Amino acid sequence: MEIRYAVHPQEARKYDTTALREHFLIETLFKPGEIVLTYSHVDRFIVGGVQPAGSPVKLEADPKEIGAATFLERREIGIINIGGSGTVTVDGTVYAMEPKDCLYIGRGAKDVIFASDRADAPAKFYFNSCPAHQTYPTVKAAISEATPRHLGSLEQSNERTIYQYIHEGGIKSCQLVMGMTLLKPGSMWNTMPCHTHNRRSEVYFYFDMPDSGVVFHFMGEPQETRHIVVRNEQAVISPSWSIHSGVGTASYTFIWGMAGENQAFDDMDPVAMQELR
Repeated sequence: MEIRYAVHPQEARKYDTTALREHFLIETLFKPGEIVLTYSHVDRFIVGGVQPAGSPVKLEADPKEIGAATFLERREIGIINIGGSGTVTVDGTVYAMEPKDCLYIGRGAKDVIFASDRADAPAKFYFNSCPAHQTYPTVKAAISEATPRHLGSLEQSNERTIYQYIHEGGIKSCQLVMGMTLLKPGSMWNTMPCHTHNRRSEVYFYFDMPDSGVVFHFMGEPQETRHIVVRNEQAVISPSWSIHSGVGTASYTFIWGMAGENQAFDDMDPVAMQELR
């Protein structure tokens, strides 16, 4: 498990492209038959991906790294399948996972096993995990069961639908909030106008991009913006002090996950376009 430490915004101002990528970009999330984990000191996120190949893969981490006997002893997790069909088995209960299905697993679950239905079209399970002090039931939701919010406009090139899976009005959790944003044809901007939220951090995961496509993900303080070039199936850690917005060269989808002090989706500090630098 790779460890990422928290960064002060004044320190981030000094970073060149290489340093920005080392601290905030997660370049590899899927390796056949393996679990790939990144532990961030920003709100104690664990960001991960698992691509089961010929055999099922169990959710595990070094007890010395997570300070617990099992991965979810003191954590909760949200999982979204971005690949082929598969299953997630939680303490003996099997959940069938089609593309874009979400599964929330509460604190205390012991055995979590990932599997693909077909080796030639493997499932790809992307997940966010954060600490939890209360246990909530394990719940699965298809994208048709998520809460949709329509934002933006075609005139501003940011017309999109936000599908909220794990949130106050949907799947209940201790502190994790998670969902997926699909852009309308012809719209390339996400989360613009932008904002910050001082009471929680966020992780953006970009996928459904062509090999030649990239997203320019904008981050940093509103008056000290920077950008990171993001490719397919890569994620960006966004601290509370940073904006998080992007524009792509081709069609893309992204998953957002939040953790922190509260779960109120609209608890954010808008940034006027005139303030950006």
